[in-house]
Amino acid sequence: MKSDQLTRYFLILVFVLVPVTVSAELKPDRMGDVKTLPEQYPSQWILVHDVAFNHMFDGKTIVMDATADTIADQFKGMFNSSLVGQLAQGTVRPEIYVAETFYSRGTRGTRTDVLTIYDKSTLSPIDEVDLGNNSRALTLPLKYAVQLIDDEKLLLVYNFSPAMSVSVVDIRQRELLNVVALPGCAPIYPTGQRGFSALCGEGAIFTVQLDADGQVKSTVRSEAFFDVDADPLFAKPAIANGIGYFPSYAGDIVPIDLRDDKPIVGERWSMTDDETAGWRPGGVAIADADANGIIYMLMHPGGGDGSHSNPGLEVWAFDPVSKERLARHELKLPAISMALTRDTENPLLVVTNVEMQIDVYAAKSGEFLRTLADFGGETPLLLLGAK
Repeated sequence: MKSDQLTRYFLILVFVLVPVTVSAELKPDRMGDVKTLPEQYPSQWILVHDVAFNHMFDGKTIVMDATADTIADQFKGMFNSSLVGQLAQGTVRPEIYVAETFYSRGTRGTRTDVLTIYDKSTLSPIDEVDLGNNSRALTLPLKYAVQLIDDEKLLLVYNFSPAMSVSVVDIRQRELLNVVALPGCAPIYPTGQRGFSALCGEGAIFTVQLDADGQVKSTVRSEAFFDVDADPLFAKPAIANGIGYFPSYAGDIVPIDLRDDKPIVGERWSMTDDETAGWRPGGVAIADADANGIIYMLMHPGGGDGSHSNPGLEVWAFDPVSKERLARHELKLPAISMALTRDTENPLLVVTNVEMQIDVYAAKSGEFLRTLADFGGETPLLLLGAK
């Protein structure tokens, strides 16, 4: 063998073996090292619902610390929410409830809708309830598609097939109790001790009261109180102290008291004045309330027919009792969704911007604090203050 060939073989061996030598110096990963989260999440944490719009069976929800400055400190864990899963957070039990959909052959085959129960500490699935009729609403994520009522004894799941109904689950016994027809109304707002309401297509509100076994005790449908053609209401209220503040497409607020068995519709008021004429609410998740009862709305200028899906350039804060606008927070980038953390002293305003990143602001002052990016989310369309 010639010397130049020997040299080439030697160099090849060097290039092949050197990486092995280098990698051998790395410390091996510890197996079985599992960390847990607190059963009650800190008040500045958030849940980031990533619908994974281009591959929805891989949807997930990410638990994040909105106060941290590095990805390692921001990211706390994640759990699945398959095919636009809808979720609710428990506080009586350390659990998170996700209505999910699966098919026996992945993207085809027999459909199965289940309510998956995740442990808040480990983010592992610990139980599930078969929802039976396989008709849960496959919509963009909604805050009011899964709700807990009756001191978290019962759980409700909004269905659409396209017939509208609500599945009632005994969450303690992990048992489906009932499916209640919801004719022409959507989605679910807890009402009274053991009931729920929904907005209806003719401009009314429909209310169901249940007994302890999840059976219908009473129903009532109001007279129409808004014109769905002239100025419809978003079915996305900010609920504070048991009162739902429903924004209208034209920029009004319609308060509905949901604290008793029968909802009471209050006096409509406007979020705009002469200076802000033409501003409208819009986006995917447009309204929320902080722990002190202040409501926030995602707003854009130049509103008109069809602008209800436009991203917001500002977030406005209101005292819903005095109807006074407390602040206008200009956003760094336009946003499609917003939420408030549950801290009473220094709540954070978090928004999903148009680049699918999460911007964090001080809710009271509007000061921009940081951007949460590169955390594994693709289309985080819904944000929730962690409980």
